Amino acid sequence: MKFVIAPDKFKGSLTGFEFCDAVAEGLQMVFKDAKIINKPLADGGDGTIEVAKYYINGEKITITVSDPLFRPINASYLYSEETKIAYIEMAEASGLKLLGDDERNCMITTTSGTGELIYDALDKGAKEIILGIGGSATNDGGMGMANALGYQFLDEHGKELVPIGQNLSKVKSIDDSNKHVRLKEVKIKVACDVTNPFYGLNGAAYIYAAQKGASENEIIVLNNGLHNLAEVIKSNYNIDLQKINGAGAAGGVGGGALTFLNGELISGINLIKELADFDASIDGADWIITGEGQLDEQTLSGKTIDGVITSAKIKNIPVAALCGSVSISVNQQNKFGLTYVSSIVRGISTLQEAMNNSHENLVNATYNFASLLK
Repeated sequence: MKFVIAPDKFKGSLTGFEFCDAVAEGLQMVFKDAKIINKPLADGGDGTIEVAKYYINGEKITITVSDPLFRPINASYLYSEETKIAYIEMAEASGLKLLGDDERNCMITTTSGTGELIYDALDKGAKEIILGIGGSATNDGGMGMANALGYQFLDEHGKELVPIGQNLSKVKSIDDSNKHVRLKEVKIKVACDVTNPFYGLNGAAYIYAAQKGASENEIIVLNNGLHNLAEVIKSNYNIDLQKINGAGAAGGVGGGALTFLNGELISGINLIKELADFDASIDGADWIITGEGQLDEQTLSGKTIDGVITSAKIKNIPVAALCGSVSISVNQQNKFGLTYVSSIVRGISTLQEAMNNSHENLVNATYNFASLLK
């Protein structure tokens, strides 16, 4: 029997690697000679950097960059000298997690630090950069990121603007004559799982700026600013960001990356599957075993299990999901394409008890699943 173990993490409980170890332990109780392939996955959210590190065999690079308020901060990214691949999470330099609640103000925050991380990776010789854009504290349309890479955003008098949200409306032209020379040589893939347009009622400002500290009036200002930047971009580069799903991700970094980095927007799980060479690894598998902390209706919204099922369907491989909690019906299970689903929790317990016992419970659940196959 060949089993591929391809989970996301159980947040606060098990990493994807620990999930693989527990499932392998349970399988080997029943199938002593089973071929087991561990393929921990992630969807671009928290914890993705450790999964990416596993596949690109990269080292952690730490440099001093600008935080969202232009203060110096040490931030890290992954780089593989062997493959020339860099994995950068913008949250490390431009994330909400770097600010106190009273510091959240996306009128004055910037993505400059993210651009500085990219600049360093380019200087190191990266041929491919994967950029995760979750958890941002910004709404600058990617201006800060681009500015750190040599772009200048100019007002009506030709004066350079500070690349922050409140200056979006003042941009009248863009000077890219000093952009980093290696940008045109590098493939940049952006992990993007939202479909919001650049501006408008479903755009970056109206949907996300409030959680980044913007008032109702400031949201209007930011939205108008993104509209203005989009018009300048359309004029300069003949790119209509408003027609591109995901351009509004991370306060407009989705659109900014597409425009200024020539980036490609790809779902996070698909990017990690590509790094893991996942589709090739499942050839000939009898089962794929996946899992996450909670299996619910949101699971097919670009989550890890969704990506696993998509690959499995192409090769007609059954998928078993072993999860911390399960809140889907049988009809939903069948609709998702899951052959076997189980919550690993045993008996009556508190959430904390269930989390503390996750390894033991997962080994037990796997043993029971494997016994059904014998």
